[in-house]
Amino acid sequence: MTFGEKLREARKAAGLSQEQFAEKMSVSRSAVAKWESDKGLPDVNNLKVMAQLLGVTIDYLLDDEEKLNLSETKEPIDLEAFEKTGKARDKKDAAVLAKFPNADAVYPLIRQKKMSKKEALLDFIVLPGVVQTLDYMNNSDGYYLVEQGGRQYLVRVSKDFITTTELAQHVDTKKFTIDNNVFKRAVYQLI
Repeated sequence: MTFGEKLREARKAAGLSQEQFAEKMSVSRSAVAKWESDKGLPDVNNLKVMAQLLGVTIDYLLDDEEKLNLSETKEPIDLEAFEKTGKARDKKDAAVLAKFPNADAVYPLIRQKKMSKKEALLDFIVLPGVVQTLDYMNNSDGYYLVEQGGRQYLVRVSKDFITTTELAQHVDTKKFTIDNNVFKRAVYQLI
């Protein structure tokens, strides 16, 4: 998606007309129309305000491949309260199954950092796999793709929280990219 398409989609998801959005941004409606038709880009200050107003990141607006997240909920959990049973291989699996008992499908995911060209070169030169290993050491949360009622959710389970993000567009269950993360389906399926 282009910058303009993402801006229009995010503005509509926020329930704002071009005029309302322009008023909140303190710009003219024609400026918003110009940005949404990809005939210009806002300056850095406007990008910051825009991202804040729409609840998206600047990276999302500027990255051609990133998909918009519609809604996100973050709930505290006590991971130790969950037990491994049935198909659940660990407590994170059990937490997701408890959160989505009526899911159509629950796919555990393997997350990898989407490396920049510099990181990939460094990784290749220094020691293949070192960048991914360091990234995993900083983020060992569990990730899941949940399908329920025709919708898809990206679920992140940490020691203290379960974060659920409804995806605006359907993704391929085998492999997809969101932000700077590449997600691949694990070899097992919970539901």
